[in-house]
Amino acid sequence: MALENQIQDLVSLSHMYDSVGDITHEISKLKKKLRRMKHEVFLNLKGWQKTQVARHSDRPYTLDYIQRIFTDFQELHGDRRGGYGPSMVGGLAKFDDQSVMVIGHQKGREPAEKIRRNFGMSQPAGYRKALRLMKLAEKFDVPIITLIDTPGAYPGIDAEEKGQSEAIATNMFSMIDIKVPIIVVVIGEGGSGGALAIGVGDRVMMLEHSVYSVISPEGCASILWDDKEKVKQAAEALCMTATHLLEMKVIDEIIREPLGGAHRNHKQAAVSLRKALRANLKTLIHQSSEELIEKRYEKFRSMGAFSTEEG
Repeated sequence: MALENQIQDLVSLSHMYDSVGDITHEISKLKKKLRRMKHEVFLNLKGWQKTQVARHSDRPYTLDYIQRIFTDFQELHGDRRGGYGPSMVGGLAKFDDQSVMVIGHQKGREPAEKIRRNFGMSQPAGYRKALRLMKLAEKFDVPIITLIDTPGAYPGIDAEEKGQSEAIATNMFSMIDIKVPIIVVVIGEGGSGGALAIGVGDRVMMLEHSVYSVISPEGCASILWDDKEKVKQAAEALCMTATHLLEMKVIDEIIREPLGGAHRNHKQAAVSLRKALRANLKTLIHQSSEELIEKRYEKFRSMGAFSTEEG
């Protein structure tokens, strides 16, 4: 942004030359103006713009949040059926003084890691690994926290041959009956079944500039209009932003991000997420397993309900 560059130039100038005088007041005015402009811009982002923010390459991923929010993280590997699933990470950790099982998609930063983790698009082994860890958490009465950030499940032929749809469906079916608290957070993209495979929980939250939908805007535009150029129209039609989904009661809470998006301040984004997790976990751990399952069942049964009126 030009204004940011102008501020940086003035700061550099004040450090280099004493002759320019005291321009602190001018810099302060420009910073206030920049903050006001950012607030107005990000307050009015549309669906496609939110999608672009959610996909920002500097946005914090699951392992970034684990590093900043949890302690004593011990990653667990493998689905115990011969699969590894590097697009899905998970393990036991400490949240405050509480043991938790944290599981989430991991996209990768560097090109080699992105390829290894398949850009966050998991194979069946990843979902089976996630379910194995959830069952382990249930066995030891440990709450589960899942972090969603995926364009969707990997659509390759080899994934289908290994039972992609079955793995996703089994996870969704099984999570309904897990006897420990489950908190779900969409931290970036929440795409289709790839997200839902770890998305059934007692509390479902979204970061402010994340998105959650049954299909990507590009896929929707291609199917409905046979025109990938209509991604903006598709994004609006999908109602994929946190605000839309809160209104429709698909999610329970929106977690505010730092001004300009989580990618601008990982530390502040982690602080906001930590506060939300702490508040929700405090409420859920006092509920019985029977109460958790009953409420979870009713929560997802009520989604998409409609009524008809005779006229």
